[in-house]
Amino acid sequence: MSDAVITDLYGDELAPWFHLLTPPSDYADDAAFALGMLREHMVGPLETALELGSGGGNMASHLKRWLQLTLTDVSPAMLAVSARINPDCEHIVGDMRTLRLGRTFDTVLVHDAICYMTTEADLRAAMATAFEHLRPGGVAVFEPDHVRERFAVGTDHGGEDAAPLPDGRPGPALRYLEWTTDPDPTDSTYQVEYAVLTRDADGTVRVRHDQHVEGLFPQATWLALMADVGFGAVAVDDPEGRVVFVGTRPALEG
Repeated sequence: MSDAVITDLYGDELAPWFHLLTPPSDYADDAAFALGMLREHMVGPLETALELGSGGGNMASHLKRWLQLTLTDVSPAMLAVSARINPDCEHIVGDMRTLRLGRTFDTVLVHDAICYMTTEADLRAAMATAFEHLRPGGVAVFEPDHVRERFAVGTDHGGEDAAPLPDGRPGPALRYLEWTTDPDPTDSTYQVEYAVLTRDADGTVRVRHDQHVEGLFPQATWLALMADVGFGAVAVDDPEGRVVFVGTRPALEG
């Protein structure tokens, strides 16, 4: 894994298109599920949250109704995208493996950005960051796209059109094809290939290929690493059939 996971999709060129690739409205159900997990497992107040790998701020756009959010990501370009829809949230550039803010929160959230932890050492480091930023009794939620036992190859597609221009002409638009494969089932990664077509407001169409290498670990590895960091950990199925990991930092005794 590189020191900073900034693929073309999250870099200066394509990041401004991110909400046409994956609009914030698509995250309402994920945010509601995460909030439910927090309320179920939390000991004490649920008021402040740190999101690691917050990307374009899609989860935050829903959760900020209930939580005071600090959003962090390794990509400044993605944080700029998030700031446009979440100007009321704090944004900080940082790597989830090494970030130390010197303060704690009621909860730490890591959505699908946790997929970019491709070794057990990286995954444990991200978990340790979450643990260090939780108050006693606080809860962390990790939401990987896949665990080893449930991984399946597949394809997906989508994209959105921006609003029409003031003169009535079509605005910018994006379409993508996503192809998920596992070239080497004996290692701890899988690959996601993106073919991305963008159409500028002047009608110019560009095609780009972007490859993402993501981590793939058995459920038992997730739970063992979380316990090693200090969490009380459980695995929960979300409504889409994915495995979500909920970790509680033990409350102080007395």
